[in-house]
Amino acid sequence: MRLSDRLKANRGNGGGGAPAAAPAHPAPPEPTGDPAVAGADTAPREADAPTAGSAHTPEPAVGVPEPARNREPAERTTGSRNRDALAGLKARAADTLFQRLGSRISDPNMTEDALRRLARDELSRAIDAEQVPLTPEERLRLIRDIGDEVLGLGPLQRLLDDDSVTEIMVNDHRQIFVERHGRLAEVDAGFSTDEHLRRVIERIVSRVGRRIDESSPLVDARLEDGSRVNAIIPPLAVNGPSLTIRKFGAVPLTVRNLTDYGTLTPEMAHLLRACVEARLNIVISGGTGTGKTTLLNVLSSFIPNDERIITIEDAVELQLQQDHVVRLESRPANIEGSGAVTIRDLVRNSLRMRPDRIIVGEVRGGETLDMLQAMNTGHDGSISTVHANAPRDAIARLETLVLMAGMDLPLRAIREQISSAVDLIVHLTRLRDGTRRVTHVTEVQGMEGDIITLQDAFAFDYAAGVDAHGRFLGRPVPTGVRPRFVDHFHDVGVSLPAGLFDGGPR
Repeated sequence: MRLSDRLKANRGNGGGGAPAAAPAHPAPPEPTGDPAVAGADTAPREADAPTAGSAHTPEPAVGVPEPARNREPAERTTGSRNRDALAGLKARAADTLFQRLGSRISDPNMTEDALRRLARDELSRAIDAEQVPLTPEERLRLIRDIGDEVLGLGPLQRLLDDDSVTEIMVNDHRQIFVERHGRLAEVDAGFSTDEHLRRVIERIVSRVGRRIDESSPLVDARLEDGSRVNAIIPPLAVNGPSLTIRKFGAVPLTVRNLTDYGTLTPEMAHLLRACVEARLNIVISGGTGTGKTTLLNVLSSFIPNDERIITIEDAVELQLQQDHVVRLESRPANIEGSGAVTIRDLVRNSLRMRPDRIIVGEVRGGETLDMLQAMNTGHDGSISTVHANAPRDAIARLETLVLMAGMDLPLRAIREQISSAVDLIVHLTRLRDGTRRVTHVTEVQGMEGDIITLQDAFAFDYAAGVDAHGRFLGRPVPTGVRPRFVDHFHDVGVSLPAGLFDGGPR
């Protein structure tokens, strides 16, 4: 039977489905009040008794009318058929829309409003061609749902709209995981096919001038709200296209938010604000997903509004609030393998743009040498991030990245560059309870022999243990050591609260 015929049949039955089946047992007669008669009527008869080897029909449930009981499965079946029919209609209409829109669906020259108007017109014609009876409300809802599937991000849209979700991980078209409050969980959502997921990926990357295909099967991109996207497709992704989205809120977090969450203490916030205002060079270190970019956004908010800031990133995600900001983004090679502009190219070019501050979203290669040279040649107050497991590991990581620049430099020369360029390392850790904490605020003091010396100003106190819910009760505390760079604060007119570095674990 055609879809339209099934829908008409369902509507004709009022949603009630097939007629109720005959009762399994005849209903007992009304009591007459005569015990003899009542006894005769209610006594089991030989014909009613179950015979050996026959199926026995259970007695009706007390107080439940027989027709209502028998009608429930039919209603559920009818509802399921309606949902299946609607899903089939949506799938066919979406396919038709894709065919009619063609390449225009990924055309960066067409505005979002124009594309949605075109899609609504094409959808109306596709639904009319199906000849399915729909109310005006059903029709509008259907057009909206299909429009979101085709022009939006399909099943990901509600996850992007959920403020509690911080990361979305699409393993394949059937399996989606999210991170909420530092914990991973699978969600009851999925794409219809690999092709559906692939279309969503292509829509995301085409909007920022990137491409993804067999010759370039992995890409970094971003959404309109700044959320970071990584996509990878076959042949590199064996089980089908995979997508990871690191969400960023429409409203950037403030230092007050981080202190409320326990990421920072108010004392650490005072120190970090003073370090930024005093134009110290800061490196934020931490593992994947520890909140390095979020902290970088917060630290950048302390930069005075009258300074010229150049930001350099692989995919733009920083959310600086100042007016005088130039945002630079690297570019991959084109299909011929040429035209790439690397982070290192942008760092070098930024030195000719008269920056007061240079902010590199993350150093991960030879650009580290150029960044250190910029910090050492008058561009103080710069900030960057690096992947590392501890402050000491961050130093070793910077050494390795400098060697990737291809310069044949002795290790001592590299360490001298690092020790003279970097003033402070702020290290973030994601603890076992899912929270993200600043566990170290570490001063880079200089060289002793061939070793870079570090000194913690704040360190996380794990001695407090955990509560009944497994949440760490500890907090970062001052080590009691006053950093050497504090003497510089007085020279530049930056003050700190008295007793900021007093104490120790408490």
